[in-house]
Amino acid sequence: MARYWIVVGGPEVFETTRAMGFTRHGFKSTRRVMTQRIQPGDKLAFYVTGRKQFAALAEVTSPVEEEQTRIWSNSKKPGEMYPYRANIKPLVTVDEARWLDAEPYHERFTWTQKWPRAHWTLAYQGNLHEIPKEDFDLLEADMKRAAATAPAR
Repeated sequence: MARYWIVVGGPEVFETTRAMGFTRHGFKSTRRVMTQRIQPGDKLAFYVTGRKQFAALAEVTSPVEEEQTRIWSNSKKPGEMYPYRANIKPLVTVDEARWLDAEPYHERFTWTQKWPRAHWTLAYQGNLHEIPKEDFDLLEADMKRAAATAPAR
Protein backbone atom coordinates (compact mmCIF):
# COMPACT_ATOMS: atom_id res chain seq x y z
CA MET A 1 0.00 0.00 0.00
CA ALA A 2 1.40 3.36 -1.06
CA ARG A 3 2.44 5.97 1.47
CA TYR A 4 2.25 9.71 0.92
CA TRP A 5 4.96 12.17 1.90
CA ILE A 6 5.69 15.89 2.08
CA VAL A 7 9.35 16.52 1.21
CA VAL A 8 10.52 19.81 2.72
CA GLY A 9 13.58 21.41 1.16
CA GLY A 10 15.17 24.64 0.17
CA PRO A 11 15.18 26.07 -3.33
CA GLU A 12 18.71 24.75 -4.04
CA VAL A 13 17.79 21.14 -3.32
CA PHE A 14 14.50 21.38 -5.19
CA GLU A 15 16.21 22.96 -8.21
CA THR A 16 18.73 20.12 -8.38
CA THR A 17 15.94 17.52 -8.35
CA ARG A 18 14.03 19.53 -10.98
CA ALA A 19 17.15 19.91 -13.16
CA MET A 20 17.49 16.11 -13.12
CA GLY A 21 13.96 15.88 -14.53
CA PHE A 22 12.54 14.56 -11.25
CA THR A 23 14.32 11.25 -11.82
CA ARG A 24 16.12 11.07 -8.44
CA HIS A 25 15.82 12.67 -5.03
CA GLY A 26 17.91 12.61 -1.87
CA PHE A 27 16.80 12.85 1.76
CA LYS A 28 18.78 14.24 4.69
CA SER A 29 21.03 12.06 6.81
CA THR A 30 18.77 12.75 9.81
CA ARG A 31 15.89 10.92 8.08
CA ARG A 32 17.45 7.44 7.87
CA VAL A 33 14.69 5.68 9.85
CA MET A 34 11.87 7.43 7.98
CA THR A 35 13.36 6.73 4.56
CA GLN A 36 13.43 3.01 5.34
CA ARG A 37 9.61 3.15 5.08
CA ILE A 38 9.65 4.72 1.59
CA GLN A 39 8.87 2.16 -1.12
CA PRO A 40 8.28 2.17 -4.88
CA GLY A 41 4.77 3.46 -5.54
CA ASP A 42 4.89 6.00 -2.70
CA LYS A 43 4.04 9.59 -3.64
CA LEU A 44 6.02 12.73 -2.82
CA ALA A 45 4.83 16.34 -2.64
CA PHE A 46 7.64 18.91 -2.77
CA TYR A 47 7.34 21.89 -0.40
CA VAL A 48 9.92 24.63 -1.08
CA THR A 49 11.06 26.51 2.03
CA GLY A 50 11.43 30.26 1.80
CA ARG A 51 8.75 30.29 -0.87
CA LYS A 52 6.37 28.34 1.43
CA GLN A 53 4.87 26.73 -1.66
CA PHE A 54 4.16 23.34 -3.18
CA ALA A 55 5.98 22.95 -6.48
CA ALA A 56 5.70 19.37 -7.77
CA LEU A 57 4.52 15.83 -7.16
CA ALA A 58 6.47 12.66 -7.93
CA GLU A 59 6.23 8.90 -7.51
CA VAL A 60 9.00 6.76 -6.02
CA THR A 61 10.19 4.13 -8.52
CA SER A 62 13.01 2.38 -6.59
CA PRO A 63 13.90 1.40 -3.06
CA VAL A 64 15.86 3.98 -1.06
CA GLU A 65 19.60 3.38 -1.07
CA GLU A 66 22.44 5.08 0.75
CA GLU A 67 25.09 6.87 -1.33
CA GLN A 68 27.79 9.39 -0.49
CA THR A 69 28.28 11.10 -3.87
CA ARG A 70 27.54 14.83 -3.62
CA ILE A 71 24.59 15.72 -5.85
CA TRP A 72 22.47 18.10 -3.74
CA SER A 73 23.88 21.08 -1.87
CA ASN A 74 22.43 23.33 0.75
CA SER A 75 24.16 26.61 1.61
CA LYS A 76 22.62 26.57 5.11
CA LYS A 77 24.10 23.14 5.85
CA PRO A 78 27.02 22.63 3.42
CA GLY A 79 28.11 19.28 4.87
CA GLU A 80 24.76 17.59 4.24
CA MET A 81 25.03 14.85 1.59
CA TYR A 82 21.34 13.88 1.28
CA PRO A 83 22.60 10.28 1.34
CA TYR A 84 19.25 8.41 1.30
CA ARG A 85 18.18 8.39 -2.32
CA ALA A 86 15.45 6.97 -4.49
CA ASN A 87 14.60 7.08 -8.15
CA ILE A 88 11.42 9.01 -8.84
CA LYS A 89 9.25 10.00 -11.78
CA PRO A 90 7.30 13.24 -12.10
CA LEU A 91 3.54 13.12 -11.59
CA VAL A 92 2.70 16.83 -11.71
CA THR A 93 5.08 19.71 -12.27
CA VAL A 94 3.86 23.27 -12.10
CA ASP A 95 5.21 26.41 -13.75
CA GLU A 96 7.02 28.34 -11.02
CA ALA A 97 4.60 31.25 -11.32
CA ARG A 98 1.77 28.83 -10.45
CA TRP A 99 3.29 27.09 -7.41
CA LEU A 100 0.67 26.69 -4.69
CA ASP A 101 0.90 28.69 -1.47
CA ALA A 102 0.93 26.26 1.45
CA GLU A 103 -0.73 28.51 4.04
CA PRO A 104 -4.34 27.95 2.85
CA TYR A 105 -3.85 24.20 3.16
CA HIS A 106 -3.52 24.47 6.94
CA GLU A 107 -7.32 24.30 7.29
CA ARG A 108 -7.78 21.86 4.41
CA PHE A 109 -5.26 19.19 5.45
CA THR A 110 -5.91 16.89 8.38
CA TRP A 111 -2.22 16.32 9.19
CA THR A 112 -1.59 20.02 9.92
CA GLN A 113 -4.33 20.37 12.53
CA LYS A 114 -2.06 19.66 15.50
CA TRP A 115 -0.33 23.02 14.94
CA PRO A 116 -2.09 26.30 15.81
CA ARG A 117 -3.16 28.40 12.83
CA ALA A 118 -0.89 31.26 13.87
CA HIS A 119 2.11 28.90 13.66
CA TRP A 120 1.16 26.91 10.55
CA THR A 121 4.76 26.78 9.28
CA LEU A 122 5.69 24.47 12.17
CA ALA A 123 4.06 21.67 10.17
CA TYR A 124 6.89 22.03 7.64
CA GLN A 125 9.81 21.77 10.03
CA GLY A 126 11.99 18.80 9.17
CA ASN A 127 12.78 17.19 5.82
CA LEU A 128 10.10 14.54 5.54
CA HIS A 129 6.51 14.03 6.77
CA GLU A 130 4.14 11.16 6.13
CA ILE A 131 0.64 12.44 5.39
CA PRO A 132 -2.78 10.87 4.85
CA LYS A 133 -3.80 9.84 1.33
CA GLU A 134 -6.77 12.24 1.47
CA ASP A 135 -4.45 15.21 2.03
CA PHE A 136 -2.23 14.15 -0.86
CA ASP A 137 -5.26 13.63 -3.13
CA LEU A 138 -6.52 17.14 -2.33
CA LEU A 139 -3.13 18.65 -3.13
CA GLU A 140 -2.79 16.55 -6.30
CA ALA A 141 -6.14 17.77 -7.65
CA ASP A 142 -5.16 21.40 -7.01
CA MET A 143 -1.71 20.93 -8.53
CA LYS A 144 -3.19 19.36 -11.66
CA ARG A 145 -5.47 22.39 -12.05
CA ALA A 146 -2.49 24.74 -11.58
CA ALA A 147 -0.41 22.80 -14.11
CA ALA A 148 -3.23 22.94 -16.67
CA THR A 149 -3.52 26.73 -16.37
CA ALA A 150 -1.71 28.71 -19.04
CA PRO A 151 1.51 30.35 -17.78
CA ALA A 152 1.25 33.99 -16.76
CA ARG A 153 2.33 36.42 -19.47
